[in-house]
Parts: sequence; C-alpha cells; structure tokens
Amino acid sequence: MYFFIYSRKSKFTGKGESVENQVELCKNYILTNFKNVKETNIRVYEDEGFSGKNLDRPMFKKMIADSKGQKVDYIICYRLDRISRSVNDFSNLINDLNDRNISFISIREQFDTSTPMGRAMMYIASVFAQLERETIAERIRDNMLMLARTGRWLGGTAPTGYKSEKIEQIVVDGKSKQMFKLKVIPDEANLVKSIFKKFIETNSLTKVETYLIQNGIKTKNGKSFTRFTIKNILENPVYMIADETAFKFFLSNGVEFSDENDIKNKFNGQHGIMSYNKTIQKEGKRHYTRDIKDWIISVGKHEGLIPSSDWIAVQKQLAQNSSKSYHKPKSNVALLSGLLFCGNCGDYMRPKLSKRKNASGEYIYSYLCQLKEKSHLHNCKIKNPNGNTLDKAVCKEIKKLTEHNSRFFEKLAKVRKIISTKSENYEDEISKISQSLSNIEKEISTLVQALLSAQNTPAQKYITEKINSLDSEKNKLLQKKEELKNLLRSQDLSQIKFDNLKKSALSFGTTFDTMDIEQKRKALRALVDKIVWDGTNIYIYLSFLIGDSLLLSTINISEPKCEDSK
Repeated sequence: MYFFIYSRKSKFTGKGESVENQVELCKNYILTNFKNVKETNIRVYEDEGFSGKNLDRPMFKKMIADSKGQKVDYIICYRLDRISRSVNDFSNLINDLNDRNISFISIREQFDTSTPMGRAMMYIASVFAQLERETIAERIRDNMLMLARTGRWLGGTAPTGYKSEKIEQIVVDGKSKQMFKLKVIPDEANLVKSIFKKFIETNSLTKVETYLIQNGIKTKNGKSFTRFTIKNILENPVYMIADETAFKFFLSNGVEFSDENDIKNKFNGQHGIMSYNKTIQKEGKRHYTRDIKDWIISVGKHEGLIPSSDWIAVQKQLAQNSSKSYHKPKSNVALLSGLLFCGNCGDYMRPKLSKRKNASGEYIYSYLCQLKEKSHLHNCKIKNPNGNTLDKAVCKEIKKLTEHNSRFFEKLAKVRKIISTKSENYEDEISKISQSLSNIEKEISTLVQALLSAQNTPAQKYITEKINSLDSEKNKLLQKKEELKNLLRSQDLSQIKFDNLKKSALSFGTTFDTMDIEQKRKALRALVDKIVWDGTNIYIYLSFLIGDSLLLSTINISEPKCEDSK
C-alpha cells in the first residue's frame, strides 16, 4: 500500500503541532496500523506558513496532482483542520478522493473514509470547523465596529498626506489599546490636493501621471507615480471632509455607519473620513476593494483635505472613465514583450505596431520605453529599436548559444555542480542540527529528573534556568533547521529548473522555427531572464536560479537598425 502524509501550520513557532511533529505522528500511525509498510511507500507533503481557510497551498496542490498520476491508497493528516476549515472545499476533496478509491484518515479525530461511519463523522466535524471560522469572522467584524466608533487609525502605512501619531490609551472589548490618529504632512497634503485638482481639470489619469513624471514628483517611497497609485489616492475616502454632503452620499450608497445614533452629528465638516472593511486582503495577492455597501464608515480624528463635493465628483468621473475604457490589443508578433528593458532608465519597453510592412510582408514594429512614452520624452529619450530586426537578432544568437559543446553547456555543467554542492552542505548542516537537538533533549530529560529530586532546594533555581536556556537553544536550532530545509527545497527546485533549462536549450535550435508565436515566447522565457537595449547594443541575460542568487551570462550583440526616437 502507498501513503501520502500531509501536514500544515499557519506559521513557524518551533513548538507544538509543528509540521515535523505532525509527520512523525502520521508515520507512527501508519507503521502501527498497517503491516509491512516500507518507508519508500510513504511520501510527505508539508506546507508551513499557510492558512487552512482554503486549499490554495503549493504542497497541497502538488499532493493532489501527484495522487492523480501515481499510485496512492491513503492520504493521512494529523488533524482535520490541517486540510481545510471550509465545508465546501473539504466535501469536494472527499468526493474526489472517493471517486478515485483513495481513503482519507485524520488521526486526531480517528476518522477513516474507508468506512461509511467514518465519512459521516468527517462531514459533521468539518461543519463545526466552518461554524467556528464563521463565528470568528463575526467576532472580528463586531470588533471592527467597536474600533470604528473611536475613529482611530488602525496602523499600517499611512496614506500620502499623513503620518501616524500616538494620542492616548483606550479600552476596547475589555482590553487596553494604544490609540493613533492621522496627522497632516503639509507638503504631502498639498501634493494630494494638486492630484485631485489636476484630475478634475483633465478627467484623465494618464495626463495626471504625465504631469507628475515630467515634474519629477515621486511617491512616499521615492518611486514614480503610476495611474494605479494615482487612482488609489483619488478613490481613498480618508481625504474626504466629513460634512452633510458626505453623510448623504454614504447614506444613499447603503454603507454601515459605526454609530447609528450620533453619527450624523459628527459629519460637521471638521474632520476626515475613516473607512473600515474596505478591502479584501489575501497574502501574496492583489488587494481588492469591496462594494461600498460593505464598508463601515466613521468620522476620524484627522483633518480632511478634499471637499466632499469634489471627492464625489471624482468618483463619478472615475466610474465613467472605467466604463468607456478601451485597451489596445497587444502586438501579436513581438516576441520580447515583458523581457526587454531600457538601458537608460530601466523601465519596460513595449512593442509599438505600425501599419506599414517591410520587404518580407511583415508588419513593422518597434519597442518603446514606457517612461519615455509616459513623460513625452521628458525623462527618457532612448532610441526605439526596430522590433523585427531585434527579435531576429536575439533568436539567432540564442540558437548559436545553445548548440552542442558550446560555452553555454559548459556554464550549465558548472551551475549543476554548484547546486549539488549546496544541497550536500545543507543536508550535512541539517544532520548536525538533528544530532544537537537529540543531545539537548537527552540533557533536558536528565535535568527534569534532577529537578524532581531538588524540589525546595537552592539547586532548583539553577536547574530550572538551565532547562529554560536549553529550551531556548532548542527552539533556535529548530528554526534554523526549518530554514535549512526550505533552502534545500529551493535547491530541489533549482535542480528541476536546471533540467528544464537544459531540455529547452537542447531543443531550441531544432524546433524554434517550427513553433507558433506563443510557443516561441514561452521558449524564450524558459531561457532568458531579461534583455537590455542601451540605444546602440542589446544584451541578453540568461538566468540560472540557485537558491536566492542569480547567475547571469551576458552576450553583446551588434546594433540592430533603429526607428526614429519619437
């Protein structure tokens, strides 16, 4: 029989139900309850630092994919909520496994889907898990309403125009909390006002973006403004002055107010707006704005910057622009879109298709620096390379580079050796740490026995201190071991990337010309990290991922024919 073990923990703590402990308990269960099981028949999948609210986890996805292509009889976890806290997700998973005759076992709850009773009990337990999650969500919303009544700033990066200022201690839900409010930064506040004014004048995010770039105006983080960052400022209600017009606007849009009894009196034109529950935030993913009726609105303790009539007018214009927006289709012939960068300013270069054709009957296109385009040549004046010529030059060079016995494959061999050496070093370090952990466990066990005999004696204090010191050292070693295991996994990924890179390189020269446009783009991305145009030459950077480092191979190519710089 074949077994998959799955373990998960939301964050690393170095103690308790760690993924390592979960795996050991699952292995012991298998060896105790199933006869003649070989270690080679057990495969382990670990996700650390991922929530159980959904199934969007890398190793969980890999396990399910592997279960469809490999022989597996049981999927085992330590506890039911290690898999998911969602009834729908869990129900769909169990149905899928049952259809493929794969049984599921949860050790803690003693559920086994190979029996009818086990399946029934599993569903009941998952229902309670989701109930608990939904109860927590309600409790969070109630707490959010309580916080909203104070009009406090909850922390995080302050919006442009403000900084966070500590003011007093308050008691919320029986707990003492430090209260913060937003304080105006005059220069930034003037910038915000000018952004609103410029948008009202032009009704265009692009024109506001060009204005800011041409005048060298940067964000709080020192970066150039984009239409996205400008739009975020324009849509943020924090700048809106809380007056009667603002109150009627939110009331008509069905928002929930923090204090229904006295909230209208607070909209007196003296402060700005605080909004809660405004965004859907998922780690590692873009934040999305909820529908306005789901917001919780309060009057803050900070100064508003924008008259409510102007803020509301801007929202209407943004909505109108969005409904009219039309995005030109991307060039369907350019191969280097997303790979090509400007050597002058470092920005992306996008393809620009013309209506003319060359002698070969191909539509002529060039590559245009985005900063050059946005600033109307004010911040970057690099020449536009002829895209047809540049694409062919790059492909020709890579074909030569990937021929057998070339320097490229010598470089690959060196990279492979580095990856292998690093993996061996990590394995040696993990082995040494495991031995140190074993020694610490033995020493702690000995000291615990000594502590029993030293009760109510002067030695008790020193033995306890030593145990605490060893426990602290143990936790640090566990954390270091986990870090090394993650590095080792990254080396495994590098081995996979290396193998794929070599296969792609071997087939590039013989198959590239037979591919369609999309296949050619994918083939280039499998080998190339980026390409830089400096106005005269192009430089191809081939990437090799080794842990966190990037090894680059640079090739100088002769100058392709250029279009005019306009």
